[in-house]
Formats: sequence, structure tokens, C-alpha cells
Amino acid sequence: MQDAITGLIGRYDQQGRYFDRSALDRLEAYFAKSSLRLAAVAIINADAAEIIREASQRLWLADPELLLPGGNAYTTRRLSACLRDLDYFLRYGSYALVAGDWQVLNERVLNGLNDTYKSLGVPTGPTARGILLMADVLSEKLAATGFSDPTLARAPFEHMAKNLAETNLNGR
Repeated sequence: MQDAITGLIGRYDQQGRYFDRSALDRLEAYFAKSSLRLAAVAIINADAAEIIREASQRLWLADPELLLPGGNAYTTRRLSACLRDLDYFLRYGSYALVAGDWQVLNERVLNGLNDTYKSLGVPTGPTARGILLMADVLSEKLAATGFSDPTLARAPFEHMAKNLAETNLNGR
């Protein structure tokens, strides 16, 4: 797993180049936003269960059919699997925040996940919506702690949701 810094260094090293202005600007942006990324990760670490609970409650309220017979979260086993997966996405979102590089999610989470969900008959739409709802809850918590622009903390979750939902945002 690479972070934004090792990825940048690796690219310049492969090309045998010194850092140029663009590289320095990216490093400066990485460090300038580090307090927000670390605050988001601290909130995730402290409140993971609450973030998942609140996001899933919002998902069920917006789409109660998911909990009814025929819905993807119907039965205790399926509901538990849904909550487990949200926890998985939240945890990997925190890793990407620390790394400052959303591409790590492709390697660790997204590659092959669509195929796995499709083979199991799990629609990705509700999962993507749940991931975005977790981003909403996290953004609200960051705003409550004084961060005026918590959009950076949303980015890894939006990356996961976009890549999961490219084919089936509204599926059940």
C-alpha cells in the first residue's frame, strides 16, 4: 500500500527527476490538509459504530424496502452482512485518508469487488448509498468539531461509491 508521498517519490525516482514545482505543490497540499485527514480518522476510530449505525438508519429510512422480504437487507444474516460491509468500507476509507491517496482503495477494496457482489447477487446501489451516507455523517461530525470544509474527508468514500455504483446505483 502506498501513500501520496511514496507514490510521488516513486514516480519521480522512476523518471530519474528531481521534484519540480508540481511535485512540491502536491506535497504542500498533502501536509496542509493533514490535520483534517487525521481529525477525520480520529472521529472514525472513536465513533465507527455510531457512524455505521446512523448511516444505516438513514439508508433504511430512505429505502425501507431493503428491510422487507425481497430486500437486500431482509433477514438477520443479510442485515449483518450489510453492516459488516459498511464497517469494511469505513475502515478502508480511514486508511485512504491517512495515505492521502484514494487509489489505494482500488487495490485493496474495489478491484474484484463488483464481480464478487454480482456473483453473490448483491446489488451495489444500496451499498454505494450507504457509503455516501457514512461520508455525510463523518462530514457532519467534522463540521461539529469546527472544520469549515470537511469535503476532503468525503473524497475516499465518494471514490468507493462511484466505482461501486457505476452500473447499479438504484438497485435493491
